[in-house]
Amino acid sequence: MNTTTSEPEGTGPSDTQRRNAVIASETTAEIPVHLLFRDDNGPLAPPPALRPAVVSRWQGTGEQPRIGPTAAPPAAAASAGSAPADPALIERPAPVLPGWTGLVAGACSLAGIGALVWGTGAVPDMVAALFRVTPPPYHGIGIGLWCLLALGVLLALFGLGGLGRGTVGHAWVLTLCGDYHGSVRRTGLVWMSPLVLRRRVDVRLRHWRSKPMPVHDAEGTALRVVVLVVWRVRDTARAVLGVEDHEAYLGEQVEAATARVFSQLPADGPSVFDGGTPVGESPPTLRDAEAVGATLTKTLAAECAAAGIEIFTAQPTALDYAPEVAEAMQLRRLAALDARHRDSVLTSVVDAVDDTVSRLTDRGLIEPDDYERKALVKDLTVAFYTGRAGGADTGNRSS
Repeated sequence: MNTTTSEPEGTGPSDTQRRNAVIASETTAEIPVHLLFRDDNGPLAPPPALRPAVVSRWQGTGEQPRIGPTAAPPAAAASAGSAPADPALIERPAPVLPGWTGLVAGACSLAGIGALVWGTGAVPDMVAALFRVTPPPYHGIGIGLWCLLALGVLLALFGLGGLGRGTVGHAWVLTLCGDYHGSVRRTGLVWMSPLVLRRRVDVRLRHWRSKPMPVHDAEGTALRVVVLVVWRVRDTARAVLGVEDHEAYLGEQVEAATARVFSQLPADGPSVFDGGTPVGESPPTLRDAEAVGATLTKTLAAECAAAGIEIFTAQPTALDYAPEVAEAMQLRRLAALDARHRDSVLTSVVDAVDDTVSRLTDRGLIEPDDYERKALVKDLTVAFYTGRAGGADTGNRSS
C-alpha cells in the first residue's frame, strides 16, 4: 500500500532560500563585447585592446569586474647632462623705487630734524653765528622730542642710505638675511632697501681667451690648443649665488669641454701621413675649425647653463703639436710628402713608358720579343725617372 505523504501548503522552501542556494552554486564569467558581434563565417580576428565589459549586471551587487586604474607609462628618464641647476634660483626683478623718492624722504627727514632742534633752542652758537640767526631760548629736550629726533635720523639714514646709481652693462644682486631678494638691471638713480646686501655683476658681452691648454686627440697625440669664448651673464642670480666664482667656473668648464671634444677626433687625417685619400672621402679631423667649434660651443653651453652663463661661440684659435712631439710629427709629415711625390712621379713614368712601348710596337719599330721589350722598358724607366726626378729637384731648389 503506497502511502503518499503530501506536504502541506506553505511548508515548502521559501523563495529566499531557493535564490540563495542557486546564486551560491553558480559561477559567472565576463563576456567581452567584441565576441557578441563576431562574424562566425569569417576568420577569427585578434580581440581589440578594449577594457572588458559586463552585460546585464547591476551595480552594487558585488558582481562587477574589479578593473584597476590603467597604469601610467613610466616617465622618460632624464637625459644625462650637466650639473643640475637649482630650479628655485632664477633671476627675478627686485622691488626698487625711483631715486627721487629716497631723496625726498631724506630731505623731509632732515628738515623735520632741523625744525625740532630749532624749536627746542638746541642750536649751537657756532651754527647760529654762521647763519646769523637768533634761536629761541633753550628749555631742554624731553623724552618725546628725543624719540622724534631718533625717528627722524633713522628715516634720513633709511632714505639716503638706499640710493644707488645703476650703470649700463651692470646689475645688482640683492640678498636679505642670506635669501635671494631679486636683481636690479635699471640704470640711473634708484632706491633700494639699505638692509639688503648688494653684489655688483657685469652683464656685458665679453670674450675669454685661454692659455695654451694640453689636450690629446683620438690617437693619443699630445696637442696644445687655444680657445676663444664669447659669453655673457644671462642669469645674475645663478652667476652670483649658484657658484662661488662664475669666471673661474667658466675657465674650468672650457678646459674640461675642450679635452672631451678634442679626444674624439684625430688631429690630422690619413691624407697627411699615409699617402692621401680619395677626394670627398677624407674623415673629419680637428683641423675642421667650424665643425669642432660648433661641437665645442654646444657642449660648453650645456655645461655653463647651471651657472647662468650664456655661451655664444667657442672657437679654437690655435692648434699645434706639443713641443715634445712637434719635431717627430714634422719629420713624419715631410716623409709622407716625399713618399707621395715619389709615388706620383713613378706613376707618371710608368704611364709614359707604357705609352712609348705600345707606340713603337704598333709601328713595327721593335720586335715583339719579351727580352727586347724588357730591356727597352728598363732603359726607358730609368731615363724617364731620372729626368722627372731631376726636373723636380731643380724646381724645388729654384723655388
